[in-house]
Amino acid sequence: MSIDSNAVVADEDGIEALASELGSAIADLPEHERYREAENSVAEDEEAQELIAEFEERRESFALARQTGDATEDDMRELQELQQQLHSLPVMAEYLEAKEDLVDRLETLNRTISEPLAVDFGGEAGGCCQDD
Repeated sequence: MSIDSNAVVADEDGIEALASELGSAIADLPEHERYREAENSVAEDEEAQELIAEFEERRESFALARQTGDATEDDMRELQELQQQLHSLPVMAEYLEAKEDLVDRLETLNRTISEPLAVDFGGEAGGCCQDD
């Protein structure tokens, strides 16, 4: 993707075309490809899916117990242990690492885009009413 840095893109179609080109370039990044592959591997892994379902169920139960004041330290510890068990699966560890690498790359790109705008591009694009 080569763009003449002296070129001024004034019309919205030109800017949207650049945005589309940027999106395509990001989709082709090794970090994005690795993330998508890892995500698919997790989705296809029966053990990971079972642990994810169990974790989500327990997390929801814990959240409800917390709201009613019935959550205990043991409940929290069990939830953390289940999360650790899930994260220790090789397929899940690869997914989490790939996700972290992609987020790091996207944050770098966000800073690069944000600098000439003097505004956090990614933060502003995420919505108007975020709690930061």
